[in-house]
Amino acid sequence: MKTKEQIIDEILDRGVIVDILPSREEFKQRLMNEKLRFFIGADPTNASLHLSHAKNFMLLEEFRKLGHEVFVLFGDFTACIGDPSDRTSARARLTPEQVHEFSRDWVRQISPLINFNDTENPAHVVFNGEWLNKLTMRDLIDLASNTTVQHMLERDMFQKRIAENRPIHLHEFLYPIFQGFDTVALDADVELCGVDQTFNALMGRTLLKKLKNKEKFIVCNNLMENPITGELMSKSRGTGVFLNTDANTMFGQIMAQPDEMIRIFLVNNTRVPLSDIDALDIENNPMAAKLFTAHKIVEIFHGTTAADAAMEHFRNTFSNKVFPENAPEFTTDKDELSVMEILQMGMPTESKGELRRLVGQNAVTINDEKVSNINQHIRTEKTLFVRVGRKTFFRISRK
Repeated sequence: MKTKEQIIDEILDRGVIVDILPSREEFKQRLMNEKLRFFIGADPTNASLHLSHAKNFMLLEEFRKLGHEVFVLFGDFTACIGDPSDRTSARARLTPEQVHEFSRDWVRQISPLINFNDTENPAHVVFNGEWLNKLTMRDLIDLASNTTVQHMLERDMFQKRIAENRPIHLHEFLYPIFQGFDTVALDADVELCGVDQTFNALMGRTLLKKLKNKEKFIVCNNLMENPITGELMSKSRGTGVFLNTDANTMFGQIMAQPDEMIRIFLVNNTRVPLSDIDALDIENNPMAAKLFTAHKIVEIFHGTTAADAAMEHFRNTFSNKVFPENAPEFTTDKDELSVMEILQMGMPTESKGELRRLVGQNAVTINDEKVSNINQHIRTEKTLFVRVGRKTFFRISRK
C-alpha cells in the first residue's frame, strides 16, 4: 500500500503541474501535515468544457481524496465582466442568466471527475457573485489601492494591444482585482490554475497577504498544448475534445486528434501509470495507443459499457467501413442527381467551392465508389449511401 508521501509525489511528478509558487518543497510539507483549502476558479463563458479543463478538476479531486477541502468556484460576477483576452480585444460580456445556465451545465459535465456527494468531505460549488456583488465603491477603491497601473500593464496581452494601438478598457483592469479577491473571500490556502491565469492568481496572493497576512500557494497546470503546432483547446473557438458530448462523439473527437497528443491525453486525462504509457510504444503503434486512450477517457465520463460500445462503433464506422444506421436520410423525386446536387442535399451549409474541393480530394464516396467528377449524374432507383471524409454520412432515396 502506498504511503501518503508516495501518493503526493505521484501527483506532483505526473506532469500535469508545471510550477508551484512559492515552492514545491513548502507546498509538499503543508500537504503532508495540514488540511488545506483548495479552489479552482472558472468563468462559465460557454456551454461546454474540454479535456484541458477536465485535467484541473481531476487534480482537485486527488487533493480532496487526500482529505483537503476543495471548492469549485464559478465566476458568475467576473464572467459578466470578461477576463482580458489575448486576442487583442475585450471579451464579450455575458448576462447573469447565461452564466448560471452554463454553470449548471458545467457541474453536470465535471460530476464524473469530482465528488460533490461524499458524505464526509464533499467538493463545494461557490459563486463569486456571493461576495463581489456586495462590494461598495469604497471597498473597490480600497482593493484597487493594493496594485498599480504599471503592474497591470505588465500583462502580455496588454503589451500586445499597446503595441498594436488597440484599446484597453478600464473594466479589464478591474478583472484581476476581482478575481484576486476570490482568494480572500474563500480564505484559500491553494489556488489551482492554468499557466495563463498566473497573473490573476498572483493578484490573489498579493491581496491575501495584504488583507489577511496569509500566504497562498499557486499550483500552475499545463494547457495541453500541441507540441508541434502550439494549438490549444478552446471552448470559445470550438476546438478540442468536449465534455458535453455523447460517448460516440467524444470517442471520435479523441481519435481525430493528431498522434502527438496521445501521450498528453494519457498523462493529463487518465491515471494510467507513466510506466504503462511508456510501454504502449506510441511512436510505433499510434492507432492502438489512440484507441486505448479514447476508451480510457470515454470510460471516465460515460462508463465502461458505453466506452466499449463507442469503440465498436468507431471500428465499424471508420475502420471496417460499416455505414452507420442512424445516418440522416433525404428523399428526392428525380430519376437522377448530379454529385453536386447530392452533396448539397446532405451538406446544405457548405459552399459549392468547398464541395468541389472535397470531390477533388477524393473524399466523396457514393455506394462504396469514389467520385471524381462533381458534374457526374447518378441514378436514384436505388438508395444512395454517401460518405464524405471520415465523419459525414447520409442517404438519399426516391420518394
